[in-house]
Amino acid sequence: MSRLGWMAALLLAGGAGIGTWAAGIGPFAPKPAPVAAEAAGPVGVGALGRVEPAGRIRRLAAPATGARLDRLMVAEGDQVVTGQVLAEFSDAAQRDASVAEATARVAQATATLARTRAGGSASEVAAAQARAEALRAAEETALRDAGRSQSLVASGAGAAVSAERNRYLAAQRAAERAAAEAELETLRRPRPEDIARAGADLAAAEGGLARARADAALARLRAPSDGTVLRVIARAGEAVGGEGVLEMGDLSRLDVVADVYETDLPRLRPGAVAEVVVPGEPARLSAVVREIGWVVRRTTQAGTDPVAAVDSRTVEVRLTLDDAARAALSRRSGMQVQVAIRP
Repeated sequence: MSRLGWMAALLLAGGAGIGTWAAGIGPFAPKPAPVAAEAAGPVGVGALGRVEPAGRIRRLAAPATGARLDRLMVAEGDQVVTGQVLAEFSDAAQRDASVAEATARVAQATATLARTRAGGSASEVAAAQARAEALRAAEETALRDAGRSQSLVASGAGAAVSAERNRYLAAQRAAERAAAEAELETLRRPRPEDIARAGADLAAAEGGLARARADAALARLRAPSDGTVLRVIARAGEAVGGEGVLEMGDLSRLDVVADVYETDLPRLRPGAVAEVVVPGEPARLSAVVREIGWVVRRTTQAGTDPVAAVDSRTVEVRLTLDDAARAALSRRSGMQVQVAIRP
């Protein structure tokens, strides 16, 4: 066959191919057949999930990043109760000393207020009364001496200097007597302003004690709830970083948190029965849908399928495992599993 004959044959073949492609699109495309699955009934939901304590995994951190861990009192797998001290930081001793100092100040201010309210003791009142009476007698004597000296000056038999000295002494005794009587009155009936000042001093001391106790509490890491220590992040002597000190969770109830695509949400309902497939385990575990999340997020599940959607969005759905499943997965928090939720 000549060269022109080969070219003619290729053109004819290409025209036939173009016609076939055109017949498969646009108005010439055949209508798809109805989906048989929709006619067969409701369809379940499949998703990937992870094992997690029902109360979530809690990561406990230091009050400030960079704090040095002085003592770690628990190990991985230990059971802890609410309020139990799990760790101490390096400034615990210093803050305990501040608490002791603030406690002493409160005791001192309390005693001062009680003494101010009660006034003087019986012996103090008696001593003040005796001193006032003695000064009153001394004032009377000084007044008589001053009067006698003044009369002698008028008659020419006494010196004016002596009279002036006696008048000054009488005034001094009067002032001393007035001060002694005022002190006696204070011991018998304390002034309201003194009581108010003593009360303010006590309030300030109590505020300092509360602040010192709060600072001392920050020097210790306590368990916020009952649970199990799942992972220790920082050790004694290390500076605590952004990851915190340890992770804990309550393993008495376990959940599977499934990432369900948003398009599958209409087929979900609380109480739906589900099966959990654990990698490497032949048996399927039972679970029940307990909670459907409120927020749609971009999926975090990594895949290797090149045609999978890269911007898929999912909702977290929590499924409660039964007792047998909880016992099987008690040491597998964070493990990835497959979930099949029945319609």
